[in-house]
Amino acid sequence: MNAHEPREPHGVRPTYAEVGATRGERLPPGYHHLRHRTLIGHGRTVFEAAGAAVMEWRMHRAIPVRLTAPQERAAPGVDVTVLLGVGGIGLRAPARVIWTAEDPTRTGFGYGTLPGHPECGEESFLVHLADDGRVWFTVTAFSRPGSRLTRAAGPLVPVLQKLYARRCGQVLRRLARPRE
Repeated sequence: MNAHEPREPHGVRPTYAEVGATRGERLPPGYHHLRHRTLIGHGRTVFEAAGAAVMEWRMHRAIPVRLTAPQERAAPGVDVTVLLGVGGIGLRAPARVIWTAEDPTRTGFGYGTLPGHPECGEESFLVHLADDGRVWFTVTAFSRPGSRLTRAAGPLVPVLQKLYARRCGQVLRRLARPRE
């Protein structure tokens, strides 16, 4: 299966113009950029396990964040809500899966912010099987404040995003580890 194109269902548009930009190498200007890469392991078995954990939301739920989605797998047009916080208290972050990739060497998706998200932009989670057999996980994002709260948090937000990306990589490494 090849990369799927962005869609805009439900009449609600993402809160940024550069829809799908995390799929490419160049991120749009005017945003904070994040690229964080983690070595997950080695071999096709690790690649397939890591890809499944990303596409089936298991990586996100193991971080743990509360993620609700109407489907069990990421697919273009699927709206998700991530709740960052403890218990029922936290930031609600609605997003839409913009694109997916499922091919022999790449598996993952990118999702973009919807109205009500504290940020404005897009983030992708991609597992890559390199020619040498190493399995890499990359989080790529571009964002800027989308609410008064994130504007007030200022330079703390990119630090938290980097910590979140690092945590995603740690969790995915554990989830993709071959069972012995």
